[in-house]
Amino acid sequence: MVNVEKSRVEAQDILKGFAKELSKIKTSEVSVKDDGITTRYESNGQICDKEFRTIMFKNAPKKDEECLIVEKGNWV
Repeated sequence: MVNVEKSRVEAQDILKGFAKELSKIKTSEVSVKDDGITTRYESNGQICDKEFRTIMFKNAPKKDEECLIVEKGNWV
């Protein structure tokens, strides 16, 4: 039987770690898109620092030399 409280604590730890890593990413502009279903931050794109690119490529399960290979909604 799964211990619900233990799972809850583990999930919170994962989310806190993820939030900590996200806080390291520097951005310069913010805009919001609201399509009636979801609200998300959106921009016209910007040049990111090398650390951001390195982190993203390190976490992506599939990639080629220049692009991440992903499917909408999840990593492939």
